[in-house]
Order: sequence, then structure tokens, then C-alpha cells
Amino acid sequence: MNIYLIGYRCTGKTTVGKILADRMGLMFIDTDILIVIKQGLPISEIVKKYGWEHFRELEKEMMRRISSGDDQVVSTGGGIILDTLNVDHIKKSGIAVWLKAKPETIEKRIKNDKSTGDFRPSLTSKELKTEIRETLEERTPLYQETMNFFVETDKRDTGEICDIIIKKLNPILKR
Repeated sequence: MNIYLIGYRCTGKTTVGKILADRMGLMFIDTDILIVIKQGLPISEIVKKYGWEHFRELEKEMMRRISSGDDQVVSTGGGIILDTLNVDHIKKSGIAVWLKAKPETIEKRIKNDKSTGDFRPSLTSKELKTEIRETLEERTPLYQETMNFFVETDKRDTGEICDIIIKKLNPILKR
């Protein structure tokens, strides 16, 4: 059984994922980092050179590989849920936890994150606030369809978020 952390950019997937994996004695995997390592390029360069469609194909291949493993906490890219094959892999091989945050929180976190340029290139050519709101509007139904449960990450520290996830996972894992 794998635990997949899904959600928009800067909702805490990587930070929470590392701590959660450590606390549960599982391996931690970040799909974006693995793609960067395999390609030898930051996501921003992959997108600039080859486009978002190519990146999504790399993401799909990475998800196929990861989902064949077990006992992993997987931080996924925010758009992983855009492809139905990725969603199928998630549902067949694990539990999806949607980490949610309000648009204002996401915007603040993106602006404060030094890795945003390389790891979070613009999805559109729109102003950040507009991009966040429109993309969340589009993706929210997909996150809802994919998740087993969600955790709101606004105004919570990573330890508290991990506590909530573990508490919600216990009854599911006992089945």
C-alpha cells in the first residue's frame, strides 16, 4: 500500500511527505524530483524546451513505475490528477490524501519559496493570483474524485498535518 499526497502547488506535499514517511517507517518519493534527476533538467527547463504536454508524459511514466512499488509515501506533482491513467495507478496501488490550502495561502507560499522558479513554472501566462484561482477551480473536482480523504494545511504545522493523516489512515489500513 502506498500513500499518495495530491494537491495544488505549495500545499505541503513534499514537506509533509518526508516527515510522514519517516514517522511511518516508509520510503519517501517525490515524483517531480525524480523527473528532474532522470532528465537532468529543472522542471522549468523541461517545460520551456519541450512544453507541458511532454512533462505530463514524463510524469505519467514516472507514476507507472512508482505505483508498482509498495510501502511508499509519494509526493505527486499538482497536475498528476489531470491524467486518468495516473488516477487509476493511484487508486489501484494506494490511498490518496488531498492536501488543501486556500488560494491566499498558496500564493503566499509560492512567493516565499525559493525553488518556485525551477520547480513551479507558471502554468499559464496569467497573473499568479488569477492562475491559482482558475487552476484550483479546474482541478478541485479531480482532486475530490481521486482522494480518499483531505487535510486542510492552512495555519497548521507539518507535525499536526501528519498527526491528522495518520489518525485518518488508521481505520483504512486496518481493513
